[in-house]
This record gives sequence, C-alpha cells and structure tokens, in this order.
Amino acid sequence: MAFGIVTQGVLLNYFGMPFFLGSFGKILSIADLALWLAFLVSIGMTIFKGEFKKLHYVNPINRFGIGTWVAGTSICGIMFFRQFGAGAEAQALAILNAGLWAVYIWISIRGFKELGAAPFGRQTHGVLLLTTVSTQSLVLLFNTVFKEVPVFLNAALIFTGLLFYFISAWFILKRYAVRGWNLAKDWNNTNCIFHGALSISGLAMFKSGIAAGSAAMWFWLAVFLVFIIVEAIEIIRLVWRIRMFGLKEGIFTYDVTQWSRIFTFAMFFTFTFFIESPLQAFILNSGVWIILLLLVIEIYLSADSLRRKHVQVPAAFGKETSV
Repeated sequence: MAFGIVTQGVLLNYFGMPFFLGSFGKILSIADLALWLAFLVSIGMTIFKGEFKKLHYVNPINRFGIGTWVAGTSICGIMFFRQFGAGAEAQALAILNAGLWAVYIWISIRGFKELGAAPFGRQTHGVLLLTTVSTQSLVLLFNTVFKEVPVFLNAALIFTGLLFYFISAWFILKRYAVRGWNLAKDWNNTNCIFHGALSISGLAMFKSGIAAGSAAMWFWLAVFLVFIIVEAIEIIRLVWRIRMFGLKEGIFTYDVTQWSRIFTFAMFFTFTFFIESPLQAFILNSGVWIILLLLVIEIYLSADSLRRKHVQVPAAFGKETSV
C-alpha cells in the first residue's frame, strides 16, 4: 500500500506521466505488483496452514489490518489500468475488491462491537482508521477504471468512509482520554492515519466530483490542521523515545507499522497536488524528498531486520545441534 501510493501518488504526480510510463516507472510498477502478489501468496499460505484465524481474526484489532489488503488491491487496480492499459482486468479486479471490502466491513463492524470489552479497548490505535482508507480507496479505483460511476454510489461510499472515521476516532481518543499512558511507549505509529484517512477522503471527494473548488480547499485546510497536530505529537514522541531508549532503539528499530507513516505522508502529498493553496508548491517541492528519504530509511531498516533474523536462526540451530 505504501509503495503503491508513493509510485502512483508522489512520483507520478511530481515527475509526470512520461516518468511513470518510462522504464523506471514500469520497473517500480512491476515491483509494486510483485509485492502485492507476494502478499496474496502469503495470505493464501496462512489459510492453507490453518493460521489465518489466529493471525488476523481472533484479536478484534488485528481484523482492521485487513483494510490494507483492500487499499493495496485498489492501488494495484489503478496501476493495472494506468500503466498497462488493462481495462477489463482492472474492472474485474475492482469488482472482486468490492467483495473483499464488503467482507472486511462486516468483520470490522463485529470488531467495533467487541472493542468495548477489556483489554481490547485499551489497545485501540490508528489501524481502526483503515475502515475509512479502504472505503475511500474503492472510490478512487471505481472512478479510475470505470467510465461512469453513479453519483449516489460515490456519495454513499464517501459518507460511509467518513462515518467509520468518526467511529474509529472515538474509540482511539477514548483510549488516550484516560491517565496512565506514556507517549513514548503507548502512542502507536498507526495513529498518523488520523490525517492519512482524511487525505484519502478528500482525494476521493475531489476525484469523484463530490467536492471541488472552495469546498475541497476547506477540507484540505482541515486535513492540514490535523496533520500539524498529529505530527507535532510525533515529534515530541520522537524526542522522548530518544531520551528513554537511545537513538538506535528509539527510532531506528524496524516495526512493520512504520510503513503507515510513509502511506500517510504520501497520501497528504497526493491530495495537496490537486488543491491550489499558498503552501502547495512548498509542500510538493519539499515533501517529495522527505517521503523518498523516509522510504529509503524504511527499506534499510526492513532489510536489516530480515538480515538479523537470518543470522539469529542459524546461530540458535548451531547451539541446539552442539548439545
């Protein structure tokens, strides 16, 4: 999902369609699609091994993470259409993804019902907002691969996404409204989806024609305000984590949820690209390099984490066999 929005939303919009359709753009698109297929195989293996329910369903909070599959598939559908001209294939994928979204929303609603019970209620974080992200991603997918999308369908999906946003925000803020939590330890990386979910909502409204002109501008300003608030909290958290854990453990230790920050930054960049504002040029010209820097750092941390796991496994195996 993060790779896809960087390719589709950041690089395409900043460097233009010639870059996207050129050799480097095709390589990036193929890499994105390869990652998507790899995740499909991984999910299939968990089903085959009987581990799917344990990994993705038993904990109601984990269920919301399935929203990344919907959003990632939406991005791949758009990529199929734009990069490879696969119109019929992209439309078929859109219909299948709508079915996946319906199943996801059903289990998410069940998840919301269970969040009131301890201890799950005290563990809520920004992953809940993927209900909004996945819903609005369908709007973007439909309006890309189909010539005409009924206005009522666009409006219904956008309204549903915003409804889930407020429900999710209520659960998350309820968790942090009590005393006894620590910003350095208990503020989750996924909470940056607070502004990412709004950015994709604004983009969906703009692309579908539901909002344009001053209406889109006002919505962008609201997103920008949420962006500033959330990222100010993130900066304070960064300082506290460095003081508490040191530089390496505090900010340079890999966690899969860190990809949510790349997604949200790229999503805000993409929404800003279509909205004329006094800050547009500054955000685009500086944001593209910040996002690429974050992406490079995250790739390095991910590769380093995999390397460490491969080193530890043989070492542990050697100890066992030497006994």
